[in-house]
Amino acid sequence: MNAPPPREIEVFYDGDCPLCQREIAMLRRWDKRERIEFTDIAAPGFDPGPLGVDMPTLMAEIHGRLPSGELIRGVEVFRRLYSATGWGLLVAPTRLPVVRGLLDMAYRFFARRRLWLTGRCDDGACSRG
Repeated sequence: MNAPPPREIEVFYDGDCPLCQREIAMLRRWDKRERIEFTDIAAPGFDPGPLGVDMPTLMAEIHGRLPSGELIRGVEVFRRLYSATGWGLLVAPTRLPVVRGLLDMAYRFFARRRLWLTGRCDDGACSRG
């Protein structure tokens, strides 16, 4: 029996988020070498406890786990995901200091408003930030 390929990253995503669903579907199509493990934090029975973070923290921004067990978050998760799917050359410029800072700022802006932007704040649980 063949062993599964080594994973480069596990991504923890909100499967109830329409924007997230589209991004994850695209990454699944591109992940021909099966380097990404996809974990839906909105799935019934998902328990964040073993990660050492709570659900509000996971919902606040995207998280990933490296093979070492280290948790990463935000834009760095996307860099790792896109690198794992073979887009590393396009990812490289996003590590430049000015580009990195702008992308980090833009992602934080989006992440704070994600639930509102996707129409999931009917109960008043979030605001536009």
